This record gives sequence, structure tokens and C-alpha cells, in this order.
Amino acid sequence: MAGVTKYYIVAADALPEIFIKVAEAKRMMQTGEAETVGAATKMAGISRSAFYKYKDSVQPFTDMKAEHIITFYAMLKNISGVLSRVLAVFAQSGANILTINQSIPTNGCAAVTISAETSAMDESIEQLLGDVLALEGVIKFEILAG
Repeated sequence: MAGVTKYYIVAADALPEIFIKVAEAKRMMQTGEAETVGAATKMAGISRSAFYKYKDSVQPFTDMKAEHIITFYAMLKNISGVLSRVLAVFAQSGANILTINQSIPTNGCAAVTISAETSAMDESIEQLLGDVLALEGVIKFEILAG
């Protein structure tokens, strides 16, 4: 089929070094370690032309099985600091928050969804649920998807 791009998953140690360095330069730009393409390519030890030649063709593979993303649903009272305390519980548990969506409060309550990567948590999901539910101002807190 002409025009259809094929993709392969290849172990990093089987790839030419330039591909690894392009991926590293892209990572440095995404994380802010390098502010410009010039700085990233210099740090990675490649030319700018090599970076531009391969940048759209090299993507790191993320093993989604290693990650565990859960979306939580909360109903919170419209009281200052409630969401902040909920987020503090996530931070203390070791969960990495990916997204937060909050509705405009109506009738004194706001619906909030929080998606978090939970594979590095120091405690169980049940403990996280209990800790959040114990907070003042939390009406409801449950797993929506995951």
C-alpha cells in the first residue's frame, strides 16, 4: 500500500546511535533541559540537520502495561481549600496527577474528575480513597474508570 507508513518496535540497542540521540534531544526539549534545538542537539552530540531529518520518525515507546491510569470522580463542597487538600492526598500517596477537570460550582458543590498514574504509589488505592473521603468538604469520591 503506497503512502501508508509502517511502524516497527525495535530494541534500543539494535538501533543506530543517531536515533537514540534524536530521541534524547527531543526529551531534553520537552523537559526543559534544553530551550532550543541547537542546545539540545549540542548536548546530545548530533547535528541540527540530523535532528531535523529524523525528529518526526523517532518516538520513544511507552509500555502502557507498566502504567496504571485511573480516573477518579469527586463531588466537593464549594469551600476554599477543599480541592487543594484532595490534591495533597494524591501527592502524599505518590500518585502522579495527569488531568484535573472541575465544573463550575452549582448548589454549593462542584464535580471534579482527576486522572492519575498510580503505578508508583506508596499506598493502596483503597487507602487513597479512604484518605480523600475523610477530608472535610468531600461529599463523594470514587473510581470512575481505570
